[in-house]
Amino acid sequence: MDTDNYARAVTQGRLHLGRTRREAGRIAFRLAVRDKLLSLHADVAAFAEQAADQAAKHAATLWADLTYLQPAQPSTFGHYLGGFAEQVLRHLERAQAAFGRADISPAGAGGSGGSRVPLDRARLAARLGFGAVGAHTRDAMWSADSAADAVMTAVQAAMTIGQFAADLEIFASPAFGYLTIDASLCRASVLMPQKRNPYALPVLRGGAATLLGRLTGLLATGLTPSARTDNWLYAYGETLGAVDLSDRLVRLATVTAEGVCPDVEALADQAARHFTGAADLAEELTQRFGLDYRTAYRVVGRAVAAAVGRGEDTLSAGLVRQAAEEITGAPLPVGPDLLAEVTDPAAAVAARNAPGGASTERVLEHARSVRAGAAAARSWSAGQRARISRAEADLLAAARELAG
Repeated sequence: MDTDNYARAVTQGRLHLGRTRREAGRIAFRLAVRDKLLSLHADVAAFAEQAADQAAKHAATLWADLTYLQPAQPSTFGHYLGGFAEQVLRHLERAQAAFGRADISPAGAGGSGGSRVPLDRARLAARLGFGAVGAHTRDAMWSADSAADAVMTAVQAAMTIGQFAADLEIFASPAFGYLTIDASLCRASVLMPQKRNPYALPVLRGGAATLLGRLTGLLATGLTPSARTDNWLYAYGETLGAVDLSDRLVRLATVTAEGVCPDVEALADQAARHFTGAADLAEELTQRFGLDYRTAYRVVGRAVAAAVGRGEDTLSAGLVRQAAEEITGAPLPVGPDLLAEVTDPAAAVAARNAPGGASTERVLEHARSVRAGAAAARSWSAGQRARISRAEADLLAAARELAG
């Protein structure tokens, strides 16, 4: 063996001093998870911004908010969209927390209990661009719960957009006719020329279900005695694949949200039907005439039942007075003007002006808050990327210097 080859072999051999083959794998895995989480984090922020933009755009678009797919109360479509924006802000927090747990260095941990070789674990962590050193060597080498955290973050993000897609598929159906989505997200039926399938939506829903299955599988492989390979054999591929799939789904969801086009007239029509002002009327009877709410609820409920029995889809002042007399023994001075004022969808929405409420002012306020949260998240992400890039550049420069 010539001198150069001998020196190279000795140098390479020294790289294993105090380290196991597994350590290199754990380090590489954590570096990859960090990168995937930062990408997911950035795309979740983009979805939050798009949802906030659409919420602001439709801050005054009246609709009948739905629970159990039943008309509930007058609201705005912007308020509905803002709910998804608020959810994904929490996903940004989850991604940052998962990143922090992945950003812990196992370098210098040895096989389990550390090494008798005086390795500087803090220096190794800094060289590799990690934010912290694993506090316990056995834990740093063998615990896989941080991988589950990363997949859970991916699943949570996908579940939100899966729920969003499920709603849109219902709302876009002719039976509802609430909205359309952009043609680029649809496919024409091969057989039926009139049929336009919103193809992106089942892709989002199916992706969320797939990720839920992956999380379950990953958690199941963790049911082993400690310091085994069962969980790690699958954690590497499953974790990275799950975060990557979630990221792609979030990007598709962002494009989908941008392409949502509500039918403003159809939504407004539904807001004024199905007795959606009933709860507002009961609250008004309580405040104006001193009824307890349960009694007011019964009065309005009986009036609604009487209207339905007549085949009518709106209340009349006469039916409310009659119901009040039947239940309380005395009529209430409810006239057409009062009834129209209270049950008008626009007036009802304007009255919902508590923080986070459905009024136009509050929806716009919330949209600004979401954009600020997304901007702060982007700043955090950029800072982490810059820190990692600096560490990588410094490490490569040091390696080149040693090689030279």
